[in-house]
Amino acid sequence: MAVRDAYRIQPRIHADERGAFFESFRASTFTEITGHRFVPVQTNFSVNRRNVLRGMHGVSLPPGQAKYVTCVRGGVLDVVLDVRVGSPTFGTFDTNLLDPGSGTAVFIPDGMAHGFVSLTDDSCVSYVFDNEYVAGTPFEIDPFDPDLALPWKLDEHPIVAAKDVQAPTLAEAAAQGILPTYRECLAHYARRADPPRVKPSPSPQ
Repeated sequence: MAVRDAYRIQPRIHADERGAFFESFRASTFTEITGHRFVPVQTNFSVNRRNVLRGMHGVSLPPGQAKYVTCVRGGVLDVVLDVRVGSPTFGTFDTNLLDPGSGTAVFIPDGMAHGFVSLTDDSCVSYVFDNEYVAGTPFEIDPFDPDLALPWKLDEHPIVAAKDVQAPTLAEAAAQGILPTYRECLAHYARRADPPRVKPSPSPQ
């Protein structure tokens, strides 16, 4: 993706008269290609009305909380923003359309802010994390920061939580010292990296 260290995952879809089948995540292949070791320890779901905007959300480092995001019902416009101070892509964002049919997923490592807008009623987004939730560690960035101009493509006023509307801009968050540094994140990635040891057989369809 345009954001360094974040990845878009597009599976090979096997379709037949029954429908379709695909692998959403395989640890060995993921680590081999990305260099990141991702071990799921918590899964959350959000169910959303159309035009709900959630974001932009990140987690302080430590403890950090990388996530693997998919949309399992409906559709969302997903946005990933690099908030690692000193990163070559600091302030850069990338967008993806997530829906069940494409199976597209997004890997968001520590040091990113993430958000999405729901394109349908009753959309359901799955978040798989490599660390459990720790109270007091999440932070928010203003999703309408004029300097970022994130492309939400809204055609009406969105439904947004008060904490997100009141969140600081990226520049304000950096000045307040609440953002992780690029150096801290690279050291964190290196500590968690672990090459795959086993190549399992393909999953049965």
